[in-house]
Amino acid sequence: MKLAVIVGTVRANRQSLKEAQWVLKAANAMDGVETTLIDLADYPLPFFSEPISPRNNPERKIEPAVQKWLDAISGHDAYVFITPEYNHSIPGVLKNAIDYLTTELARKPSTVVSHGTVGGARATMHLKEILSESRSVVIPYQVAFIGMSEGLDDEGNLKPELAANPYGPNAALKTALDELKWYSDALAAARNK
Repeated sequence: MKLAVIVGTVRANRQSLKEAQWVLKAANAMDGVETTLIDLADYPLPFFSEPISPRNNPERKIEPAVQKWLDAISGHDAYVFITPEYNHSIPGVLKNAIDYLTTELARKPSTVVSHGTVGGARATMHLKEILSESRSVVIPYQVAFIGMSEGLDDEGNLKPELAANPYGPNAALKTALDELKWYSDALAAARNK
């Protein structure tokens, strides 16, 4: 499985990079998984203003910055979107980036790993709907990490007391990644037929 872990915020002093490192470490420990970190800070996109939906525009003219983003996101088998919760939803920069997509996520599984108030659960609900509209297969497992800022160090290592909890964040992440891999394998086989 070629897995893209997408950091969905560009805010100064963002905590999402810690969460992304945690996800990458867990995914890299799995057999048959190749990971790529995609940080939206590396893809400064203009506000979406194309005159026609990209899905319905055969004459679409893609700006170089947008093409760089599309090239980065395509070619993966599965996606983990890392998002904080801003005002009960996802960051605008993440929604803007998704608005540029056409078929890049189609028939490929995705999940959400969130943080913030109530673990970012409200952001997760919104993002799952958006990803579904992008024709991604949004798996039923996600991780809403309450207290992530204090629970992870800057390298994405879980604090020992959290790591020792057999029902804690590591267990939730393992379940989500295992399920994502299962869907990825099944959907890749179906797409290859």
